[in-house]
Amino acid sequence: MKEKLLISQDLSCLGQVSLSVALPILGACGYQPDVLPTAILSTHTGGFGNNTFLALNNEMSKIIAHWQDEKITFKNLYLGYLGRNAIDFWIEHISDFRNTDLLILLDPAMADSGKLYSGLDIEYVEKMRELAKRATILTPNLTEACLLLNKEYRNFSINEIKEIAGELKEKFKLDGLVITGIFLENKVKMVGLANDSKIFVIENEKITRSFFGTGDMFASSLLAGILAGYSLKESAQIAGDFVKLAIEKTDLKQDKRLGPNYAGALSWLMNKVEGKK
Repeated sequence: MKEKLLISQDLSCLGQVSLSVALPILGACGYQPDVLPTAILSTHTGGFGNNTFLALNNEMSKIIAHWQDEKITFKNLYLGYLGRNAIDFWIEHISDFRNTDLLILLDPAMADSGKLYSGLDIEYVEKMRELAKRATILTPNLTEACLLLNKEYRNFSINEIKEIAGELKEKFKLDGLVITGIFLENKVKMVGLANDSKIFVIENEKITRSFFGTGDMFASSLLAGILAGYSLKESAQIAGDFVKLAIEKTDLKQDKRLGPNYAGALSWLMNKVEGKK
């Protein structure tokens, strides 16, 4: 098994999103993911109406205290959707996990298509900016990238998005980042920047079908690639291909709220990761 990996995000009881996606993807790729759930939701917050929400921040504190008593440490930390209570928790406690070689992948899940997710506001954005300063790798979509930099979301050119990538890396002192969810010229694109300061652009054919949970799939498979030894650019390409293949493997009648069929593409991802070891 690989280095210790902690995933902290919510558990939605319905739909292939958040922890329901991250845990099986990283586990299938040969890692040993442990979890610190931030909340339990009846469904995710997109399209199902008034979901239930049980915050677990009080229990999270007790869990961490127990781990500290047992001298349990982690070398990799993956933070996804957090919510109001959990983001306060992580701002306060992330230093408890800090060591010299800790990799922190933060997916600042809070908005899409120019709009904040249900229940979040500008105060949450400000807190995400604070947490992003602790990250090693950041994976915002274009809306989240704009919010982190206090920019107005609009139609950007690819060169403007490259500039945004550079601003993010400098502002938050990141080792690397990938901006996702860029739709230009009938293509879906990503713009990334690693420590070598070489900006890369990856593009795939745009798929007309869209699903909730693709960002969780992307961040999880990106991390799987990085931990296997692929470069950030290679890992982003693998993650993009994985999401595309999962959508292609999804039944045409699938409710988009339930997420794509990641399991249909999982053997492909496992082979990519295994081939690098």
